Amino acid sequence: MNSPQAIIHLSSSSLISFLFYGLAITCLTSTTVSASYDGNETDYHALLSFNGISCGKRHKRVTALRLVSQGLEGSLSPHVGNLSFLRELDLSNNSFQGTIPHELGRLSRLRGLHLGTNKFSGVIPTNLSGCYNLEDLWLYQNELTGSMPKGMSLLSKLTRLEIDDNKLTSGTPPFLGNISSMEVFYAALNPLGGSIPDTLGHWKSLTAFYSGDCNLYGSIPHSIFNLSLLVNFSLAGNHLTGSLPSEIGNQLPNLELLQLRDNELTGVLPPSISNCSKLRHLEMSNNSFSGKLILDFSKLRDIYVIQFSENNFHGRGEADDQLRFVDSLKNCTKLEYLELQSCNLIGVLPISIGNLSGQLQKLYLGGNQLFGSLPSSIGSLVGLTTLDLDSNQFSGKIPTTIGKLQKLQALGLNKNQFSGPIPDAIGNLSLLTRLYLYSNKLEGHIPSSLENCKELNELYLADNRLSGNIPKQLLQLPSLNYFLNFSQNSLSGSIPSEIKNLKTLSNLDLSYNNLSGNITSNLGECISLTTLNIRGNRFQGVIPSSLSSLRALEVLDISQNNLSGRIPQFLGKLKSLEYLNLSFNDFEGEVPLVGVFANASAFSVRGNNRLCGGFVTLELPKCKEMGSKNKRFPFFILVIVIAPTLLIVLCCVYLLCKKKRNSQPSQSSGSERFMKVSYNQLLKATDGFSTANLIGEGGHSSVYKGILDSNDDKSVAVKVLHLQSRGARKSFIAECEAWRNIRHRNLLKIITSCSSTDFRGNDFKALVYEFMPNGSVHDWLHSSTYTSKLNLLQRINILRDVANALDYLHNRCQTTIVHGDLKPSNILLDDDMVAHVGDFGLARLLGTDLNQNSSTGVKGTIGYAPPEYGIGSEMTNCGDVYSFGILLLEVMTGKKPTDEIFNEGLTLHKFAHMALPDHVVDVIDDDAIVLQSTEANAKKVEECLVATIKIGVSCSVDSPPQRMKIEIVVNELQRILDVLQNI
Repeated sequence: MNSPQAIIHLSSSSLISFLFYGLAITCLTSTTVSASYDGNETDYHALLSFNGISCGKRHKRVTALRLVSQGLEGSLSPHVGNLSFLRELDLSNNSFQGTIPHELGRLSRLRGLHLGTNKFSGVIPTNLSGCYNLEDLWLYQNELTGSMPKGMSLLSKLTRLEIDDNKLTSGTPPFLGNISSMEVFYAALNPLGGSIPDTLGHWKSLTAFYSGDCNLYGSIPHSIFNLSLLVNFSLAGNHLTGSLPSEIGNQLPNLELLQLRDNELTGVLPPSISNCSKLRHLEMSNNSFSGKLILDFSKLRDIYVIQFSENNFHGRGEADDQLRFVDSLKNCTKLEYLELQSCNLIGVLPISIGNLSGQLQKLYLGGNQLFGSLPSSIGSLVGLTTLDLDSNQFSGKIPTTIGKLQKLQALGLNKNQFSGPIPDAIGNLSLLTRLYLYSNKLEGHIPSSLENCKELNELYLADNRLSGNIPKQLLQLPSLNYFLNFSQNSLSGSIPSEIKNLKTLSNLDLSYNNLSGNITSNLGECISLTTLNIRGNRFQGVIPSSLSSLRALEVLDISQNNLSGRIPQFLGKLKSLEYLNLSFNDFEGEVPLVGVFANASAFSVRGNNRLCGGFVTLELPKCKEMGSKNKRFPFFILVIVIAPTLLIVLCCVYLLCKKKRNSQPSQSSGSERFMKVSYNQLLKATDGFSTANLIGEGGHSSVYKGILDSNDDKSVAVKVLHLQSRGARKSFIAECEAWRNIRHRNLLKIITSCSSTDFRGNDFKALVYEFMPNGSVHDWLHSSTYTSKLNLLQRINILRDVANALDYLHNRCQTTIVHGDLKPSNILLDDDMVAHVGDFGLARLLGTDLNQNSSTGVKGTIGYAPPEYGIGSEMTNCGDVYSFGILLLEVMTGKKPTDEIFNEGLTLHKFAHMALPDHVVDVIDDDAIVLQSTEANAKKVEECLVATIKIGVSCSVDSPPQRMKIEIVVNELQRILDVLQNI
């Protein structure tokens, strides 16, 4: 007889309890029982009934071993294959690891093999075909790899196959269609790939088909739609294309769940779906369905989830006619979830919206083109917990009936054209946790009734016309712990001292109002603040010392006020502070050199004319040294003594400079920032613009490596403009204008420019840059120039550097600059792999008359240029952010936005978005991940990868206002970098 340790190897934590299981297996023979228990039948039967072990009455052999959820660990021994009378083996929900022993193939009597929710790895044993009586095979939630073995096709009695949530690859094999007895098939959450085999249409008894998130391509075979017994049909989260058959509702009359969301399906949503009268779940969101939405929901009386968001429904005819389907929803009395976001719905929301089910909990209609007033009947939906109507064109007043929605927890009316006051009735929503009313035309005071919303943790009222003081009552809500944003209004008065009650608040934004007075010292008691923005107000006085208590502060923006005094030293000691903006105030004295002040790109002190010192890059005057005594020397004596001497010195300097200028006409004066070079010098530096020195070529220019005699024999990059190319002259002017205004460690350093003629008298224009020895990011990603590849840390560092450069161009230059052509070939790397952004040929200086791009001109590069440029929109900061998002995704995935796999609606953005959050590792460039040494570290790395891809996806959304702010990008990337560097 096999000992219990021989059957299952256990950890010490579960060994004692499993000894009882082993004793129970003494029923293997009656002789063993009598020998072990001296004929004590009472003990014998007690053991047989213990914890799911069954034995045959006739042969006294183990027939069932059910050890579900027993906390068992270790590996499964091959000796389990000796239990030849076993009909059921159920080890579900334990922590077994290692491979599944192939000896299980000996168990010919086995009908149920349940190994789900463990940690088994390796492949599915190929000889499971020996279990030819198997009816249930449950291998879900393990770490199995490889393909499904061909021997599975011999399991002719198999009715239920559950292999979901593993790491299986190599597609769904066509031979599975030979198992005609199949009733339930679960394969979701595997990176299978490939297409759905047409042979699966042989499963005439199939009732459940789950293959969501399997990386499937191609269309859904028509044979699948002939499986008339299907109840649950899920293919969500794949890359499926094509349209649905018009008769789907008649072919699959028993459907209760139809889940095709997050694919690339096209065509009209078939009206015959209305005939699936048993439907409970209908999920079609995130596809490309078009045409008119004309489903008759009145027949779907049992439905409780409808998801249609992110499609392109539209239709000819009257706008109101497009929303007629709302009337038919009144019969859906069990409806709990209705999602119609971003569906291109146009029209006035009908009054019949109030006739929807009292069971309705979540209503999403955001991102459409709904206009007119919001019907007061909305107050009849008393079951709502979430109401999201953002990003439409609703106008008029917010109906007071909204106060009847007593169960409401989240209300989003932002990005509309609502006017009038915020209704006091919103204060009746005592369960409200999120209130988003920003970007409307709301006016009047902030109602103090909001103090009744005791659960409120996010309040966003920005970008309205609100006036009056900040209500003190509102600042006494301890629940406010995430966002409090009143920015871009006309609020006045000071910050109430009651602000001290918000001890758990993370983000406070009061920017661009008319607030005045001193910055209250009580802000120092908001110890959880990570972001504090009071920019663009009329605050005066000094920065209160109490702010030194804000140890979690990451972003502090107090720019564009009337603040004065010295910059407090404690700001340099706030270890978490990543961005500090003190610009355009009246600060004086020395700029500190430590902490946030040690990184020139992390702070701004522009527009403070009485500051001195700091880093050289700030170009501030040196601070005057204070003498040991405070006595003033009489001014008139100073003038009498110094003036004659100073006059003599100035005369000498003038004569000396004049003589030097006359003797060296080719050199620039000391007051000029850039040296002067001639065509001849550049010709010599590049060996006659030799092809051997050619290091890059584009539509407007060629770039050569060279050595200038006047540059200490250091290598330079000479960019020669192709003046015969259309736009080349404009590109040269744009770059010159841009370089006149910028200087940053993550921008390519320009040495000089040359505008002259060549030996034939033709115009010649060139720019001379510091040479970057490690080439471009494009070279590292896509060429064979470098044998090694960029690791994860290098990639995140590069992205952080580029984000810093953009943040500088957008937010810290005296004139805001839009780069206009951000892509990997324009990101260059120095000796230390520090990234430098170059090529400002398409740059635009906002707020000036220089280089104003026409609406029809070329803007950016295909794949990197934002979609709004394609329809004639002007270049903006948001366009650069989009390009950065695509750049980030390319750096992380190794795939160009123009890669051949991106077709038929699949883009780099969508490719990355579909991988979030659970499959990000599958889309990351294999060469990037080299930091995993322990399981804990691997988890941290994966979390960092998810966070990074989320940034890229957020930056590259189609809607410009919804893209992530570049200053936030900088903070997020730095946070990710800090985590990785500590692994």
